[in-house]
Amino acid sequence: MKVVLKLHVHDEKEKKKAMKSVSSLSGILSLAMDMKEKKLTVVGDADPIKIVGKLKKYCHVELLTVGPSKEPEKKEGVKKEENKNSEPIEELMKLYNNHFPHYTQYYRVYSAEENPNSCVIC
Repeated sequence: MKVVLKLHVHDEKEKKKAMKSVSSLSGILSLAMDMKEKKLTVVGDADPIKIVGKLKKYCHVELLTVGPSKEPEKKEGVKKEENKNSEPIEELMKLYNNHFPHYTQYYRVYSAEENPNSCVIC
């Protein structure tokens, strides 16, 4: 699987941190960073959501594309099947971008008074 992400990094230090965090994930075969366009290309079996989660700690990330790592040979009979395979990926990208527009995390905090059965250690 090939994942292309747009990173908002400004210098080599941020680039190294981003590359190191993604390389720690299992299933990564190769990483390539284009500093001119600020695009990171990840090839491997890693989950795109986990990749974005790792990178969010260091910089703003936009998920551009998710697809197969190599272009299959195109044949006349395969064109219909390729269109069927590309539609779910586009649909998933739309759902992801609608669900995580700014990727903010919220934490729910409970006090001991709200839950009388909770254990409080002083």
